[in-house]
Amino acid sequence: MAYDLGNPELDERILQLVDDASDGDNQDLIAEMITTVLKLHRDNSVRGDLKLINTALKEMRYSNLVFSRHDEPKVTIYGSARLHEGDRDYETTVEFARMMVEHGWGVITGAGPGIMEAGNRGAGIENSYGVNIRLPFEASANRFLSPERTVNFKYFFTRKLGFVKESHAFVILPGGFGTLDEAFELITLIQTGKSDLHPVVLLESPDTTYWGPVLDFIANVQLSRSLISDSDLALLLHTKSPAAARDHIRQFYSNYHSQRYAGGRLILRLRQAPSDEDLERLNGEFDDIVVEGRIDRTEPTQAEIEDDDALDYDRISFVFDRRHFGRLRQLIDQLNEIADLPGTTQIPTPMGEEQAERPW
Repeated sequence: MAYDLGNPELDERILQLVDDASDGDNQDLIAEMITTVLKLHRDNSVRGDLKLINTALKEMRYSNLVFSRHDEPKVTIYGSARLHEGDRDYETTVEFARMMVEHGWGVITGAGPGIMEAGNRGAGIENSYGVNIRLPFEASANRFLSPERTVNFKYFFTRKLGFVKESHAFVILPGGFGTLDEAFELITLIQTGKSDLHPVVLLESPDTTYWGPVLDFIANVQLSRSLISDSDLALLLHTKSPAAARDHIRQFYSNYHSQRYAGGRLILRLRQAPSDEDLERLNGEFDDIVVEGRIDRTEPTQAEIEDDDALDYDRISFVFDRRHFGRLRQLIDQLNEIADLPGTTQIPTPMGEEQAERPW
């Protein structure tokens, strides 16, 4: 069904305007966005609602522009703005960020002081990105960020989207309400399949006890009452070692490259497909998440060929139940044990059309 204003003359003028503005393959989507804006106008939307939508769209557009210029893998570091230089978790963050940069990674933070500053400090200005939130008491980005790699947000929801869409791994240090909000939202996105799988690390310095009580609550309350599944705990790692955090992230991408759904099947793209023996073992161990048939090696689908989507990689595919993402993470962990750790991490682009088109 066409998405338009129902006025042939106006609809044609929109299409002509888009065509006059720029060439490209996405005129249809640009025309739909303009149509949505004009529908808001036709709906007599109140000015406050229009300002919110206008600001959000401009923020997302600029964030896309900034990150589109840089294609190295990126890790987001979350944590408190109140832990400053000399604090044990601050120094742990600096050390971790330095380690990631040594392996070709960039570092994204919330651009503020504290743990955020420590992440950018460890990474250095040339390897740092900031997604800053404008607050009454904290407006400017920290001194370890360049303006060209900093996006300023008014709204938390657009800022959170920027974090998740542009990152390939996440490390969460101790923090307040905001840090826990970011941590649980991130895990929820992965647990429900709204985000592809990514490594998530709960990191703290060796002599602190921040994450222990949080994990005790998850195990003793949520898990014991079956509010989550046991395999959901596979979605994250708790460590007090920056080196272990680094290794966990790099190991996640040692064989696994990316995923895609096509023809009702989940396709996992790999540097090295499992052998016949490994495939039989995986089919036996993970049959609980295969709805029908089995896990098989496969060739690129027609949809992937048309999109030129990671065609150089091996593949396995199966009909996934789209529910037990912790078990899917355990499958990927085993696939990662097949291949040697590469010198550089090859990661997919963070957001593709197929992801945006998924019906859930």
